Amino acid sequence: MAPADSTPPPPASSSPSGPSPTKLVVAMCAAEIASMLGAAMFPALLPGFIAEWRLTNTEAGWINGIYYAGYLGAVPALVSLTDRAPPRRIYYLCMALTLISSAGFAWMTTGFWSAMAFRVVAGVALAGTYMPGLKLMTDHLKAIAGDKDQSRAVAFYTSSFGIGTAISYYVAGVAATTWDWHTAFAIATVGPVVAAALVAISLPARDPALTDAPDTHLLDFRPVLRCRAAMGYVLAYTAHNFELFAFRSWIVAYLVFAAAHGPGASAGWSATAIAAAVNLLGLPSSVLGNEVARHIGRHRTITVVMLSSAALACVLGFSATMPFWAVVALVMVYGCTVTGDSASITAGAVNASPQGYRGATMAVHSCIGFTGAFAGPLMFGVALDLASPSGIGGETVASWGWAFAFTGTVVALGPLALFLLRDRTQPQN
Repeated sequence: MAPADSTPPPPASSSPSGPSPTKLVVAMCAAEIASMLGAAMFPALLPGFIAEWRLTNTEAGWINGIYYAGYLGAVPALVSLTDRAPPRRIYYLCMALTLISSAGFAWMTTGFWSAMAFRVVAGVALAGTYMPGLKLMTDHLKAIAGDKDQSRAVAFYTSSFGIGTAISYYVAGVAATTWDWHTAFAIATVGPVVAAALVAISLPARDPALTDAPDTHLLDFRPVLRCRAAMGYVLAYTAHNFELFAFRSWIVAYLVFAAAHGPGASAGWSATAIAAAVNLLGLPSSVLGNEVARHIGRHRTITVVMLSSAALACVLGFSATMPFWAVVALVMVYGCTVTGDSASITAGAVNASPQGYRGATMAVHSCIGFTGAFAGPLMFGVALDLASPSGIGGETVASWGWAFAFTGTVVALGPLALFLLRDRTQPQN
C-alpha cells in the first residue's frame, strides 16, 4: 500500500485554473454590492419610521449610528484575525449574520429598541464582510500578481460599497411604495445569499498561505499605532466617514424637506431614487479620485477633495429653499466630493501598513475610522435638534444648514491629520 502523500497542497495562485485578477476583482466587487442590499434601507425609509414610531431626530440618529457602533465593537477582532486565519471563514459567518439582521428587521422589529438590536447585528455582520472581503481579495491578488500596485482594485472594491448602498436606497423606496417596509427588508435577505455564492463559485478552493504572520497577540495593535503614515490615513478616514455616513443617513430626509419648502418639486422626484443616483456617482468619483492620486500624489488629492467637500457642506443645508432642481444638482456635486477621496485613503492605509500587519492595519483603519461613521449620523441628528428654536430639528432651513456646516467642519480635520502625521523621511505619495 503506497504511503499517504504528505506534501502540502500548493497555494491557490499556483493552480492554472485559478481566476484572472480581473475576474477575481469583478467577483469580489459583485459580492460586496449584493451584501449591501439591506444596508441603507433604514435611512432610505427614515421619514416613515420617524412618523410611525414617533421618533425624535436624536433617536433616529441613534438607530442610524448604532449600526456603526456594532461594527466598531466587532471589527478589531474580526479583521485582525484575518492575519492569522483564512478570511473566508469569517466572511461566510458574517454573511449569515447579515441575513439574520435583515430577516429580524423585516419580521420582528416594532419600534426603537428592537430596531436598535437588529441594527447592531447588521453592524457586526458588516465588520466581518467589508474589510475581510478586501483582505480576501488583496491576498489572492498578491498570490496571483505579486507586488503589483493594487490601488485600482481597492478603488473598485471600496466603490462597490457605494453602489450596493445606492441599490439598497432604490430597492427600499420601490418595495416600500409597492408593498411596505417589512417587505423591503425581507427582499434584503437575498443579498448575503448571493454574495456568499459568488465567493464560493469564483475564488480558488483555498486561500493563499499566511507567509507573514504577525508575532504579537491578536489584539496587539501597537505596530500599527506606531506607524505615522498609516495613522494619518486612519484619522483622515475617520473624518471622511463622519461626513459620508451622516450624508447617507440624512440625505433622504433632507431632500424631502427641500422638496416641501422649495419651488419646482414634483411627484416625479423620488427622494430615494435621487439618493440612489447620488450613491451611484460614488463609483466614478472614487475611481477617478484614485487615478488622480496616482499622478499627483495621494496627500495632495485627498486634501483638495476633502476641503472642497467641507466648503460645499457649509452651503448645502442653507440652500433648501432654492429651486428643487438646483438642490438636487448641488447634492449630486457634493456626493461626488464626499466619495472622491474614499479609495485613495484606504489604498494609502493598505500601502502604508507594516509588514505582516495588513489585516491589523485594516482593523485599526476600520475601528478608528468607523467611530466617525457612528458619530456622524448621531451628531447630525443632535445638531438638527440643537439648531432649532423648538428643539425639534429638521423643521427649519437654519437647522439643516448648521447641521451640514458642522459636518463640513469635521471633514476639514482630515487633511490636517494627514499633514501632521506625514512621514517626513519619505516622498509624499
